[in-house]
Amino acid sequence: MTPPNVARLERAALCDLLLQVGPDQPTLCTGWTTRDLAAHLVVRERRPDAAVGIVFKPLRARTERVQAATAKRPYDELVALVRRPPPWSLAAIGPLDRATNTVEFFVHHEDVRRAVPDWHPRQLDPTTTRALWLLVGNLGRLALRRFPAQVEIEAPGSGSTRVGGDSPAIRLTGEPGELVLFLTGRQRAARVEVTGPEEATQRLHRARLGL
Repeated sequence: MTPPNVARLERAALCDLLLQVGPDQPTLCTGWTTRDLAAHLVVRERRPDAAVGIVFKPLRARTERVQAATAKRPYDELVALVRRPPPWSLAAIGPLDRATNTVEFFVHHEDVRRAVPDWHPRQLDPTTTRALWLLVGNLGRLALRRFPAQVEIEAPGSGSTRVGGDSPAIRLTGEPGELVLFLTGRQRAARVEVTGPEEATQRLHRARLGL
């Protein structure tokens, strides 16, 4: 039996939440409302000519212009475009959808959920927990590629992995979803225990992680 596609489930849950809270709610993405977040997702998936600036900084100004123009569309229309990806996108291919969109939609779902004072962690099902844990190792290697110390990443009940230098210096401990949030730059919102030398741990809390 094929396991559920967590990327698709998180996409649907995020779209439901976007409609519930409306276009003007804050998110954990600095300076972005829920409208801006929806526009980002539309550009990422439907405007490959502009989306390259998301990861390639010299082209970021163009990406921001296209996203700002996209954000002017009716909000319900934006959410509908996020909910139904184009047939030529990676979301149409199950394995690539899982690899490229699981973290994207899980993290942005939490960007909306955790931007309000009374948020609380979700109790994730085993399928989602496992899917996120399988991505933590590669995510850690990418996010911590410039960090000067080795980091041991542990999710009790799921496993552990090490990235970085030759000797252990810092340990991150948390549920897979919390580790994903930490490693994508949401350190303040992630419920992760960070242990190790104080200077190094403080530096990690302040580091610009993610892409």
